[in-house]
Amino acid sequence: MDSVSANRLRPSPPRCLARGFTLVEMLAVIGVITILVGIIVPTISGVRREADSVACQSNLRQLHGAIEIYRASIKGRLPMCDFLPASTPEGPVGGLVEVLENVLEKDCKCWYCPADADEDGSLAAGTSYFYLPGLLRYSPQVQIQVATLMAASMNMPGLTERMRERQRRDAEAKLVGALYDLNPRAFALVIDSQDRHKSGARVPRNAVYIDGSVGILRDEGDVAED
Repeated sequence: MDSVSANRLRPSPPRCLARGFTLVEMLAVIGVITILVGIIVPTISGVRREADSVACQSNLRQLHGAIEIYRASIKGRLPMCDFLPASTPEGPVGGLVEVLENVLEKDCKCWYCPADADEDGSLAAGTSYFYLPGLLRYSPQVQIQVATLMAASMNMPGLTERMRERQRRDAEAKLVGALYDLNPRAFALVIDSQDRHKSGARVPRNAVYIDGSVGILRDEGDVAED
C-alpha cells in the first residue's frame, strides 16, 4: 500500500463544532443587563435633574441682575407688578417680563426653567418664575398702610387718576421694600412657580433672594446657597 492510500485510510481528527448559548446562560446575561439598566437609568435621570436645577439657578441669577439694573433707575425701589404675567390669546401681558423688557428681552431663555413642561400654564404666561414682591404688595400689612395714605391724599387738588395710581405703586414699593430690608432672608425675590426639581423624596423649588444668593427654597428664611 502506497503512502497516498495509507493517508486516506487514517481517521480524520474530530472537528470543533461551534457551541451556542444555553437557555440558562442567556437568562443569566439578560438578568445582568436588566440590573445594569436599573442602575444606569436612574443615575442618568438624576444627573439630568441636577443639570436642570443648576441651569434654573443660573436663570435666577440673571433675573436678579436685571432687577438690580432696573432698581438703579428707580432710586433702588423694587418694581411693582403682578407676580405672574396674565396669559392671553395675544400672548403674556404684564408681570415682571413686561416691566423688565428694556433690560431683558421677553424671549430670553432665562425666563424659562429647563424642567418646566407646563405648556398651558407657566410657559404660556411667559415665565416659569413667580415675582414674590408682586404678591406681597397685596398683603394686609401693606394694603392697610397704602389705603391710609391714599385716603389722606384723596382731596388733594390737581391729583389725576394716573398720578394717584403712581402714588399707590410708589407706596407699595416702599412698604414691600421695607419688608425685605427688615429681613433679607425672610422672603425670596424670584422663585420657581411650581415644584420641579426632584431631590430624593422631595420636590423643592429654586429661589433667588434680594442679596443675590441662589439656592433651593426650603423653609422661610432657609436657602441652600451655591
